[in-house]
Amino acid sequence: MRPATDPHALPVPRRVAVLSVHTSPLAQPGTGDAGGMNVYVVQTALELARRGVDVEIFTRATTSADPPVVRVAPGVLVRNVVAGPFEGLDKNDLPTQLCAFTAGVLRAEATHEPGYYDVVHSHYWLSGQVGWLAADRWAVPLVHTAHTLAAVKNASLATGDSPEPPLRSVGEQQVVDEADRLIVNTEHEAQQLVSLHQADPARIDVVHPGVDLETFTPGDRHAARAALGLDPGARIVAFVGRIQPLKAPDVLLRAAAKLPDIHVLIAGGPSGSGLATPDGLVQLADELGITDRVTFLPPQSPDELVRVYRAADLVAVPSYNESFGLVAIEAQACGTPVVAAAVGGLPVAVRDGVSGALVDGHDPDAWAQTIGEVFVRDPATMRAAAVEHAAQFSWAHTVDSLLASYGRAMADYRTAHPPVEPSTRRSGRRFSMRRGVRA
Repeated sequence: MRPATDPHALPVPRRVAVLSVHTSPLAQPGTGDAGGMNVYVVQTALELARRGVDVEIFTRATTSADPPVVRVAPGVLVRNVVAGPFEGLDKNDLPTQLCAFTAGVLRAEATHEPGYYDVVHSHYWLSGQVGWLAADRWAVPLVHTAHTLAAVKNASLATGDSPEPPLRSVGEQQVVDEADRLIVNTEHEAQQLVSLHQADPARIDVVHPGVDLETFTPGDRHAARAALGLDPGARIVAFVGRIQPLKAPDVLLRAAAKLPDIHVLIAGGPSGSGLATPDGLVQLADELGITDRVTFLPPQSPDELVRVYRAADLVAVPSYNESFGLVAIEAQACGTPVVAAAVGGLPVAVRDGVSGALVDGHDPDAWAQTIGEVFVRDPATMRAAAVEHAAQFSWAHTVDSLLASYGRAMADYRTAHPPVEPSTRRSGRRFSMRRGVRA
């Protein structure tokens, strides 16, 4: 990783093209493929716009009712690109639509003068494939955030989950090789990129995700429980996220079955391989004999999520893999300690023994023991520590680092690709396989 650079010495983009192929930033997190990445894309775009940087987000239209362009806020546009059928297209089928999506992105840019975008920022490997081509065509740097890696996910599959296909691993390697800069959430993720994909450490920037510290704040626990119809005196452990094997909500239910005084609150909808058994958690609660101690809620808006976090004594994040774990930070910002699996970025998101606790593995006995131990600690001290820890992760801090990464990408790109003669006509531009080198 490159040493810190004076941000005032770096160029600042006027406009950034953000690519999010497989999930719309407008989708409700906790449904389908929408999750932390959606929150990341929207929140960083809003903060960039507040800094005077225009952001245009390209995503795939998923209904015929999606307008071509949605203005989310001043300086933030979402462009819904028609690529493939609107509905019924699984994420694993999306590679077949990358050509159509890329064509839509290039057509949108073609209506502007050359140099309209200064940087392309792609999220997830599918977007990276499009970003690679778009950055080539526009002669601008590509910044890529993988969010997850196939090799990492396949190394820690949940029971019943499906491995990522070889196609994805190949695609991820191509994007790593082509990107001008790679953004990761933690140092651990940076090490994985180097060891698994031979990424150049000098091209990697560690940028911690953030949390909306104005929305996610501590509040009245009793009022939150009353609004949700929960017992004011219960010991409540909440799970927030997509219902799928990767997120391991079943681990929490199995642990709760060993803790007779625990009530479980689950907020989310089926996703991924979890769609095959959408009522699986309800059935598991019945099999474990704890149906009367489990409350299910649909995916929640940010304001509703605050109420869920405030209502809980603890939030559990038992995932098999998390590149960071935004739920953990959101919960702590609301003053709720977190018990999380010691995987991926969660050891950064949770301060073990201070703002919560980490659990090695996914054995329900170990989870039950750790949850029980956290309940007997000083709750007021841990709640205060959770708020203090979460305060380090604001979206303003995230965008400070993003702008530095964009600036490095632009500066390095300009050094490697000096401007061409002004007389070069747009219609005559051709690019070799090395981005920006005109043949």
